Amino acid sequence: MASNPNPVDVHVGKRLRQRRTFLGMTQEQLGKALGITFQQVQKYERGTNRVGASRLYDISQVLDVTPQFFFDEMEDDAEKDGGFGEKGQAPFASDGIMDREIMDLVRAFRRVSNPTVRQRMVDLIRTIGRQD
Repeated sequence: MASNPNPVDVHVGKRLRQRRTFLGMTQEQLGKALGITFQQVQKYERGTNRVGASRLYDISQVLDVTPQFFFDEMEDDAEKDGGFGEKGQAPFASDGIMDREIMDLVRAFRRVSNPTVRQRMVDLIRTIGRQD
């Protein structure tokens, strides 16, 4: 009998996937760095398999974050806020397409060195968002 993953494990997996994707790292690359298979990384990211404390520490070292990173925003996530503190909005689609687009956008944004241009980009996206 299959049981649902623990919400904490799901949250940790979501944060793991978010950081890995942000860094442009594949599941295979992360698995190789940890000495595990990409399938095991997939199970961690889905929350199917629980990440032990020592493994979480190893993952945090590879992904260059503190172990606390994986628990950040956990209360917000538990409230189904869409992942970015937007209470009352529907959660993201679970297909990962939007996550990849967001990470691509963040990576491109970080390459813009002019603070005025960055602010104008933020203003543009806010304006477009209000039109939808």
